[in-house]
Amino acid sequence: MRQALTTVRPETVQAWVEGWVVSRQAPAPVREPWGLRVDVGLPDHRARHILPDPGPAALRHLTAVVTTPGTWLKLCAPAEAVAPWLPAPWSIEEPEFMMTAALERAPFAAPPGYTTAITTRAGVTVARLLTVAGEMAARGQVVITGRTAVVDQVETAPHHRRRGLGSIVMTALASTAAASGARTGILVATPAGRSLYESLGWTLHTPVTAAVLTG
Repeated sequence: MRQALTTVRPETVQAWVEGWVVSRQAPAPVREPWGLRVDVGLPDHRARHILPDPGPAALRHLTAVVTTPGTWLKLCAPAEAVAPWLPAPWSIEEPEFMMTAALERAPFAAPPGYTTAITTRAGVTVARLLTVAGEMAARGQVVITGRTAVVDQVETAPHHRRRGLGSIVMTALASTAAASGARTGILVATPAGRSLYESLGWTLHTPVTAAVLTG
């Protein structure tokens, strides 16, 4: 019997995917025997398959039948657990981390020299920190999917880093989502972003290994 690679809640993964497609204006996910598929349709990102439980059988099947370069796999497991089942020309990318946090309302304010702008359009709420000249210094967005909220595309402009702006954006997104009824936040972090989110109380749900089929 195969041991579980990691303890993952499929409903958490599904909530993340459902929020991600709204955030990125991608088609709705399609359920597959191994998880979910999103037909993204971009030149370098044709489709992505998200596997909450990426066992050897599912990976053997996918790597055998998927032949379109630019197809991505998002595997809820560390790289060392899935690498044996990803033959060339599948390329393992930078590690990612699915994280969750309890959401609550909290005060937030822009530091001197910046202003906060929060807008919502097509189900996506964007929080921005702008300079007095209107330049975007930091931003992030959130999509509410029922009792959960998916945070996405959090970034700080290079020459505005190390000023706490990312923390303010995250607080703004979490507070706005909590005010709309969301109770749990979900995001997928890069190694660089993980420490920020951990400092704000986010915890690891599962490592995520991203792999892409190269040409």
